[in-house]
Amino acid sequence: MSLQLQVLSASDIEAYIPELARLRIEVFREFPYLYQGSLEYEQRYLEKFLHLPQSTLVLVRDEGRVVGASTALPLSQAEAEFQEPFLRAGLDAGEWYYFGESVLERPYRGRGLGVEFFRQREARARALGYANTTFCAVLRPDDHPRRPADYRPLDTFWERQGYRKRPDLITYFSWQDLDEAQESLKPMVFWVKNFH
Repeated sequence: MSLQLQVLSASDIEAYIPELARLRIEVFREFPYLYQGSLEYEQRYLEKFLHLPQSTLVLVRDEGRVVGASTALPLSQAEAEFQEPFLRAGLDAGEWYYFGESVLERPYRGRGLGVEFFRQREARARALGYANTTFCAVLRPDDHPRRPADYRPLDTFWERQGYRKRPDLITYFSWQDLDEAQESLKPMVFWVKNFH
C-alpha cells in the first residue's frame, strides 16, 4: 500500500468533499454511531470547512483514493450543541480547538493512523495558538442490542493520547440511527487535553 497523508485547510478541502461524505457514512454506520446518514447532509456539513480558515483536514489516501480522514476546527466555530457544555461549565469556547471525526476504512485500522490523526491535529492547534483540545464521543449502554460481541471502546486509546474524560461535559446531538424512523437525541461526552 502506498499511503499518502496530507494536512489541508479551508478551500483545499473542496475537491475531497464527495469522497469524505461517502467515507463518513460508511464508517459511522458501525457501532457505536449507527448513523443512517445521507450524502446530501454530509456534503452540506463538510462544506462549512471551506469557509473556516482555521479548520483542518487530515487526509489519508491509498493510490489516490481517500481511505481515512480526520477534521478539526475552533470550538467557537462548531455547532452550538458542542459549545454549550463548555459555556455552562464557565469555560471559554474560544480557548479550545475541537476535533471532529476520525474515520478509517477497516483494512487501514491498527496501523498507527489514529495516532497520526491526533498528532497532526494537535500540531495544527498549537500552530494556531490553542493550548486546549477536545473531542466528544457518543455514549451507548453496555447492553445496547446492536453492540457487537467483539466491540472494544476507544477509551484506553484516547487516554494513551493524553486525553481525559470529562463526565461533567455532556452534550446531546441528534441523528437517525439505522433502526430508527426519525432522528433522536444522543448523549455525547467530552474528552480534553491541555498542553501546559
